[in-house]
Amino acid sequence: MKEISYVVWKEDKYYISKCLNVEVSSFGETIEEAISNLKEAVELFFENEMFEFSEIQSIILGKDKVYA
Repeated sequence: MKEISYVVWKEDKYYISKCLNVEVSSFGETIEEAISNLKEAVELFFENEMFEFSEIQSIILGKDKVYA
């Protein structure tokens, strides 16, 4: 069993969940569903493989404006 780190945000009517350890994401109509779907997607990603990934020590989340 491995520990994953993830972030969840709302986009329109869905919650998007993204794993920070590997490039896997999912979504759901609730936060709980988005997290559950993400866990399932990560498990499927590693189903037949034995990958190691680094443990994330800290997460900094930011929001700012850019000229684009």
